[in-house]
Amino acid sequence: MAPCASFQKVFQALHSGEVTHAVIPIENTLHGSVHENYDHLIEYDLPIRGETSLRISHSLIVLPGTRLKDVRQAFSHPVALNQCRKFFERHKNIQPVSHYDTAGSVKMLVEQKPADSAAIASENAAKIYGAAILKRNIEDDRRNFTRFFLLTKQTAPLKNATGEWKTSIAFSTPNRPGALFRTMACFALRDLNLTKIESRPLHARPWEYLFYVDITGCAEDQPVQRALAHLAEITTFLKVLGSYRPSP
Repeated sequence: MAPCASFQKVFQALHSGEVTHAVIPIENTLHGSVHENYDHLIEYDLPIRGETSLRISHSLIVLPGTRLKDVRQAFSHPVALNQCRKFFERHKNIQPVSHYDTAGSVKMLVEQKPADSAAIASENAAKIYGAAILKRNIEDDRRNFTRFFLLTKQTAPLKNATGEWKTSIAFSTPNRPGALFRTMACFALRDLNLTKIESRPLHARPWEYLFYVDITGCAEDQPVQRALAHLAEITTFLKVLGSYRPSP
């Protein structure tokens, strides 16, 4: 396992061969998409080869012996802090402090031992670094799930592509009436279901957009191949981000 201090460093480590696989968050049911990672998927040629969804449970973690009344600041990733706003409303004496990562905030807490401090992270992070849990499940909403992608440099064709599959793609269209409608027809004409569509600003081209789309099926399936071939004819950019088994 090779933890990284930023999402970009994760992509760089995989791209350089420092690691063979990487796991990145791509979407949260409360916070929405992780837009930075969508941008990195365009920049780096690292196919998606797996997907999973995990329920996110946040705990207030401290050094052994620390009492709740002694805590004055809690470190964590900004997204995690935002998901625990009701906790901070109930404990106004505790100040949220941004850190690069949830588990990293526990590591920092144990190594640097800042006074009157806590971290917000998973129960596993507390176990790994030998810290103590003061409160469990402090997130605002228990229906908090994050979708993760498994990335790899392995680009060999998929084998035994049977059963349920999902394919993620990104494309841009000419800026003219009906352009997006025509792209959707590529899938509708072949009975391919879209499970997600999202737009993101196109870099260096103000007010133009990339569309990220998830469709059912594998890129090796004939209907998907034909849809992508059709799509390539009417778009200005098209990239297949990967085919993978959807999470249960």
